[in-house]
Amino acid sequence: SSTKSVNQSIFDFVRENGRTYHRYQAGSYMFPNDQFENERLDLQYEILKVLFKGRNYFAPLKSPKKILDIGTGTGKWAIEMGTWSGRVNITGTDLSPIQPEWVPNNVKFVIDDANEEDWMLDPMDYIHTRILHGCFEDFRVVIAKAFRYLKPGAWMESQEYMPTVYCDDGTMSPDYAFAEWTQTQDRAAMNMGKPLRIGNKLKRWYEQAGFVDVHEEIFKLPINSWPKDPQWKMLGRFNETNLLDGLQAFSLQPFQKGLDWTKDEIEVYLVHVRKALSDRNVHAYHKIYVVWGRKPFEDELGVPSPPAQPSSS
Repeated sequence: SSTKSVNQSIFDFVRENGRTYHRYQAGSYMFPNDQFENERLDLQYEILKVLFKGRNYFAPLKSPKKILDIGTGTGKWAIEMGTWSGRVNITGTDLSPIQPEWVPNNVKFVIDDANEEDWMLDPMDYIHTRILHGCFEDFRVVIAKAFRYLKPGAWMESQEYMPTVYCDDGTMSPDYAFAEWTQTQDRAAMNMGKPLRIGNKLKRWYEQAGFVDVHEEIFKLPINSWPKDPQWKMLGRFNETNLLDGLQAFSLQPFQKGLDWTKDEIEVYLVHVRKALSDRNVHAYHKIYVVWGRKPFEDELGVPSPPAQPSSS
């Protein structure tokens, strides 16, 4: 059976700083899983849906039968994909049992860790990941395993958030507090061995793993409602809420475990960050990277890119 027996203890979530965290493989994911965070994840899902003009995927899928969603979170993507086609079977995996009980018959959720060697899966037609930065010591390992579990000709796709703050018109000063926060969070995550800046590396990593027909699309997502265009202004307003609601969750464990800050120090620090985040005079945005690639057919010569570092031999 590919489904792990759900032990009741995994619902006994770890409690820290007034938030809850996953019990299964406790400590390996540094962000909360409580209702407040789950509602933020659902908002983030809707923001990306609008940003992607209603698309849930970019790979050219043709009647897939088996789909895997790694790090499914609240399960919204998996459920929507299951509703999209009754002929596809979708498995969503996550460390937290936070998905709804009532789901389409062709959707199932499994408590599982993609770090484990054996994913206990049949060959898949499509493997999907979304916003998993900070979840793994080396996301290249996940890409390599996904390659192994895909059928020849099948697709993998990653939709990833790049935490770096960008600005094209000079309105962001060098001491902008929100950009400084992202750098502090990045340092904390690196100290914990869970890198955040992976979005801009995905295309190269896909090619190195052996994928062919690798594509990359980059979307700009404003951090607040600074754009003049009404649709972008609305998207920015929702994203500002998303970021403000997530700031504490994004900071607590990384700053405490990665930088030895106290909860009080974090809360005081975040006051200035929130103020900067809502400053519409700063025309800042994040990049969302969407990368997809195909596993070559067995009679096809897949030519992986050379390694990033020359071997020592």
